Amino acid sequence: MLKGLIRLAPCAAVLFSLIPSVHADDGRRVFTGTLGKMPIVVELNITQQDEVTGRYFYEKYHRDLPLSGALQNSTLTLTEGNNRYGDDKPLSTLELEETGSGWQGEWKSPQGKKLPVKLIEARLTAPTSSTLPFIAALPYSEPYEYLRLQGLKLKPAKKENFMGYHLQWWTEPETKISLFSVESGLSKDDQQRVNQQLLGRLWNEVISYHGCQLQGGENVEFMQQAQPKMISPAVVSLNISTSYYCGGAHPDFGDSPLNIDVKTGHPLSLEDVLWVGEGNPLLHAERDSLGDEPLSKDESNARYQYVSKELVPWVIKQFTALYPTEMKTPTGDDDCNFQDESIWGTSPWYFTEKGLYLGAYFARVQRSCDRPDWSILPYSLVKQHPGAVKLQLPQG
Repeated sequence: MLKGLIRLAPCAAVLFSLIPSVHADDGRRVFTGTLGKMPIVVELNITQQDEVTGRYFYEKYHRDLPLSGALQNSTLTLTEGNNRYGDDKPLSTLELEETGSGWQGEWKSPQGKKLPVKLIEARLTAPTSSTLPFIAALPYSEPYEYLRLQGLKLKPAKKENFMGYHLQWWTEPETKISLFSVESGLSKDDQQRVNQQLLGRLWNEVISYHGCQLQGGENVEFMQQAQPKMISPAVVSLNISTSYYCGGAHPDFGDSPLNIDVKTGHPLSLEDVLWVGEGNPLLHAERDSLGDEPLSKDESNARYQYVSKELVPWVIKQFTALYPTEMKTPTGDDDCNFQDESIWGTSPWYFTEKGLYLGAYFARVQRSCDRPDWSILPYSLVKQHPGAVKLQLPQG
């Protein structure tokens, strides 16, 4: 079953229909072709002819090279790379002429080496029924990433027994991104729904890695660790911790949990699990996607009002009663102030055996205060304030 979940079907492409056009709604267009003898994939946005942007990768290597330049009449002049961090090194250039189906011209290195470039509008095959849903959506939203992922494969890594469930870890070798699938312990249908979300998240993190590489250039760092936190017949919960430097002044780190409703395969929002407001719990777009679909303006405003006016004060009140020592008012400027409402408004959260973990998020100067190990709401308390989804929570 797992082979069907992760297969990208490149070999069977000729048997299926072609997607009619390959471009994003914001004007980006995707091309395939060659630079010299090397196959490449190129994404260009020529909506503003005096400020053309793009990127490309060699199919052999998959790593992005940034492009920028201008289109004058039918001649597209592009610079490969950039000197954004104060370097003053010479850069390679491309000079292309528009053809009926794409572009052709020449790539030139700073040392004067020249190679021919030929590009045609990319033509993608429609995904098959066995393609992972996350991958199947990419040709219509991110065709460039779809073509990149077709050249990548997951490799099996360690096996693990966690809370009585057998896990198979998978790694994408180029990025070193790893995540697990559930191999036993759930029904066949539940297992398939959960694994679609887990492996979709793995591929989404691979895309994030390449986005970081494009922004950060040669000095990029992107290290990630996934940890299962709880698996039960009702939920699969894990935390993904990322330390990264994608350019800019400082490196950073953060947690990005994934909480899956086993019976539907939907990611869970905190409002799906815990609701301390008046009336019915909020439902929003996150439950029907991988968490990337933006909230509507009305949803976003309603959620902000709920979180800031009701949830955060309630959380601080509960933690003060449960953990009075940890929540005491700090005596020095360098102490962690867990009474500060701003640190709980964007709490990463996940399930544990003991209760619902809510993390704190501090400003950069106090990031050492992040990730307290004690900030858990017992399930006995959570059950008194059920969210929008009826879940069978542990007794803890």
